[in-house]
Amino acid sequence: MTTHPFENLDPAQTVQVLPRHLAGPGTVDPRTAWAFPFDEGWPFAQTDEGPAAAFSPCLRLQTTYDPQPDTPGKGTWTINAHRAPFTPPNWRITFDATTPVELLHEVHTELLDLYLEDRYSDQDRLFHDETAPHEAYVPLLTSGWSHDVKTDGTQTFLTPEGLGGVRHRYAISGTSGPAWRFWGGYPSEPHWRARFSVGTPTMLVAAFAVSLISTEPLRRTVQDVPVHTRRALYIATTTAKQSHGNTPVAPPPPAPVSGRTH
Repeated sequence: MTTHPFENLDPAQTVQVLPRHLAGPGTVDPRTAWAFPFDEGWPFAQTDEGPAAAFSPCLRLQTTYDPQPDTPGKGTWTINAHRAPFTPPNWRITFDATTPVELLHEVHTELLDLYLEDRYSDQDRLFHDETAPHEAYVPLLTSGWSHDVKTDGTQTFLTPEGLGGVRHRYAISGTSGPAWRFWGGYPSEPHWRARFSVGTPTMLVAAFAVSLISTEPLRRTVQDVPVHTRRALYIATTTAKQSHGNTPVAPPPPAPVSGRTH
């Protein structure tokens, strides 16, 4: 009995799938994920073992990739922002290495946009972003996510199928713990987690959220799609001949098409 649309596909076959939060990490390439102008003075280095790092020319932004294949999250992507070089970071974003790489790309693209806006203006949006939190979570609500507010200062948004979510600390006392926490998969054992610390520009959170709910499918091989949540995935298209019979191609779930935040 077929229990999910991948049942009769060859493991090496390439498919395009939705929703994005269940697609798996995709092909990891730090240069592609970071999308920085490395030919314009952005230092980049990567060891033969895989760890990589990149910096803004002013050294106030640092982004790193630390693969750890034997850990549940397979390693960590980290963004640190410093008011001055070589000082403790003012805010930090961390992603499990199992986070879909396309979502990482959108956050780093938005980060570069903010950096360039600050560089060529008198703004300092990397450290004084006045964007309201609802800019990050309203797109989730318009895409059918549920919303639960608690009196402990947190609100939680869950995907329609319950296999992904966002927790936002709307009442923040102190700076310990993330202001925003995203995950994909079962809450007790998610495929990936992303954490945005207090002080992180809301525009970066919004860029991640908008990419997360986008209805543009992600390209994956069948073997790279997480097994335990395949029943909740849709195949938008297949790009190679199926090896075992014909599996119906399910339409993507109805949702508004979301683009970049700006």
